[in-house]
Amino acid sequence: MSNELIEQALTTATETKDIVFGTDVLDQTGDLFTRMFPGSHVLVVADGNTFAAAGEAVVASLKSAGAEFAEEPYVFPGTPTLYAGYDNVEKLREYIRPLDNTVVCSIAAGTLNDIAKLASGELGRPYMNVCTAPSVDGYAAFGASISKDGFKITRNCPAPTALVADLRVIAASPQRLIATGYGDLIEKIPAGADWILADELGIEAIDDYVWSLVQGPLRGALADPEKIGEGDVEAITGLAEGNIMSGLAMQAAQSSRPASGAGHQFSHVWEMEGHGLDWEPPLSHGMKVGVGTVASCAIWEEALAIDMNALDVDAIVAAARTDEEVEKSVRELLIPRIADEAVKHSVFKNLQGDELRQRIEAIQAAWPRIVERVRPQLISPEEAAERLEKVGAPFHPEMIGIDMERFRTTHIKAQMIRARYTVLDLLMDLGLLDSVIDALFAPDGYWGRHPHQSA
Repeated sequence: MSNELIEQALTTATETKDIVFGTDVLDQTGDLFTRMFPGSHVLVVADGNTFAAAGEAVVASLKSAGAEFAEEPYVFPGTPTLYAGYDNVEKLREYIRPLDNTVVCSIAAGTLNDIAKLASGELGRPYMNVCTAPSVDGYAAFGASISKDGFKITRNCPAPTALVADLRVIAASPQRLIATGYGDLIEKIPAGADWILADELGIEAIDDYVWSLVQGPLRGALADPEKIGEGDVEAITGLAEGNIMSGLAMQAAQSSRPASGAGHQFSHVWEMEGHGLDWEPPLSHGMKVGVGTVASCAIWEEALAIDMNALDVDAIVAAARTDEEVEKSVRELLIPRIADEAVKHSVFKNLQGDELRQRIEAIQAAWPRIVERVRPQLISPEEAAERLEKVGAPFHPEMIGIDMERFRTTHIKAQMIRARYTVLDLLMDLGLLDSVIDALFAPDGYWGRHPHQSA
């Protein structure tokens, strides 16, 4: 990939206006700030780790460019569990509120970037970020994932006005943050298959331009997991660019569809349940997504083996669940704070009678084309796991503290929590989700063959 592609993507981004991307570019932070926010004061926000990584250079650049400081830098503790909740969004927001004409320049990776993004967004103020790790695709995306009362949810807020991404700083970030960025990015592979499925069924059309922003550079960005895991600057360049491009694609689409499929929904379930938020460091989004990616690739492998011509359509339609039965199932499986929203999505997706018959017939008619397009898009679950292992990321649920019984149930929960059509919904429409899960966990199925992380 090249800066030219980033520049192209900026032309269709709705909120991000400029990105400085390259090696040894921290000294351009001040010029970028004064260009984007002329006459504004600056408040630098960081934590102990990110300030140590880039703080002095960022402050020096802002001073050199003539930016006026509203206050001394606001520095959170270096331990994420001490600041990762919504209460710190509120604290930062109220700290900023009386500082008239002040824009935050955060020096941050995922969680702290989201805190600065949401605090600024709730005040209706723009902000910019200096990226310190290639750990998320959320740098250039709208929305912020924040934990509250032990649960993590995504809240609406604008994307940053500007970003600085210094590759030397990013490559020097902790290995776990590099690995989590890889886990977030690799899910774009099966997410692309999910979008192809929705496109072929006329549910959600693919925008070729938006598709190209994510899928065009994706394989190259993921190409060398070993060197990426070792912190090689050249290899990490693709990872950092790929995650930034995903955020810009989401802006262009005004949706996370270009960057998120069924694999992300596994992570969303665990985040909504609060899994790993109390770990030190907290279990990252990308590490959960990586495991979800292996799961999604395994599900797709089973789906592609279905003989669509052998389906008994009458029997499937006759066995379809009522909306009341769907709601009952959702409420039995999900905790109340998740279930209320999930019921809406699950009932919305629940087809019955003639609507279901038409959907199944559409799937049968489109299936040859779906298979033709999806096969070259996907990788096997074995390859996904191998890549994650090489980069140093979790590739098995036990590696993130999820036992196999809970993991199996997550396959069902993941279908319930979003309206977005994925391979999980394909199987639900066909009445085959339970049987596919059984096959995956049977002795000769993917998870039956890999019941433990060392298997």
